[in-house]
Amino acid sequence: MADYPDSYKYSAEHEWVALDGEIGTIGITDHAQAELGDVVFVELPEVGSTFDQNAVFGTIESVKAVSDLYAPISGEVVEVNDDLVDRPETVNEDPHEAAWMVKVKLSDASQLDGLMDVSTYQGSIQE
Repeated sequence: MADYPDSYKYSAEHEWVALDGEIGTIGITDHAQAELGDVVFVELPEVGSTFDQNAVFGTIESVKAVSDLYAPISGEVVEVNDDLVDRPETVNEDPHEAAWMVKVKLSDASQLDGLMDVSTYQGSIQE
C-alpha cells in the first residue's frame, strides 16, 4: 500500500489537501493515479481563478480516460504546478509530493473538517 501522508486531508473523490497556514496544496491520491493508469495530460486553472468546494477545477487525462478534478476546498488559486504540463507522468511517479496541482488561499477553513483523515481514507479505498 502507498504511503499516504498523515498530515493531509482526503476527499471522497480522491483528492488530497496539505495545509500550510491559509494555503492549501491540492493533488490527487496514489489510489486515484493507480486507477487512472498512465497520465498523459493535465489541465489546471490559471492563477487568480476561484472555485467552490466540490467544483471541477481541471481535468486529468490518462491512456484510459479523461477525468475531472474536484476541489476538496473552496479558494483562490495562488500557484499552479506548471511542471505537470511538460511532465504529466509525475502524477504517476510521485502523486503526494512532486505532482501537487494547485495551491489555493482557503476561503473557508472549516471545510477541512468535512474531509477524511488518512486512516478513514485508507479504509474507504479498501472497501
